[in-house]
Amino acid sequence: MSPITHFFVGWVALERWYPTRRDKAIVVLAGLAPDLDGLGMVVDLANRALSRPETAYYHEYHRLLTHGLPGAVAIALLAAALGTRRLRVAIGAFVAVHLHLLCDLVGSRGSTPEDLWPIHYLMPVSASPVFVWTHQWPLVGWQNFVITAVLMFVVMRRAARVGASPVGLASVRGDAVFVAVLRKWRRQLGGGD
Repeated sequence: MSPITHFFVGWVALERWYPTRRDKAIVVLAGLAPDLDGLGMVVDLANRALSRPETAYYHEYHRLLTHGLPGAVAIALLAAALGTRRLRVAIGAFVAVHLHLLCDLVGSRGSTPEDLWPIHYLMPVSASPVFVWTHQWPLVGWQNFVITAVLMFVVMRRAARVGASPVGLASVRGDAVFVAVLRKWRRQLGGGD
């Protein structure tokens, strides 16, 4: 799934368990962290743009370095080191990574039904076990768009109700404005306070 969808999955599933902005941010961003192994794409594109020898770091390493148990443990340990409630943050980060893996398992196929993206759960330590779902839908499939739209609706509805949204991770003031707008819309649509 897309990083935006992974972000919203982490926010909807986990943010309410963390009272501080810092811990919320760490846990939600931990759900994006498995895709760090895809940053080889930057080098691949730069090499192509600069007419340097072609590389395939993205295809060689994406889904192999941080998309499994060793990556989940490393991300959880790093999250714990950065968090204020260390054990709770470590557990949340571990769960967030596994939510990422689940999302990728069901909705990250390539353009053809044969272009399935497996999860090599113990990589880079061991090549097995490998998890693959043969009904995986395309990364750009309608299912992912619907899930993202539903998650955005849930995020906005919850923000209007409790007074906090993902905008608060970047700006408390911006979050207050965003929540005020959402509450105004809710009143105008007859949703009350």
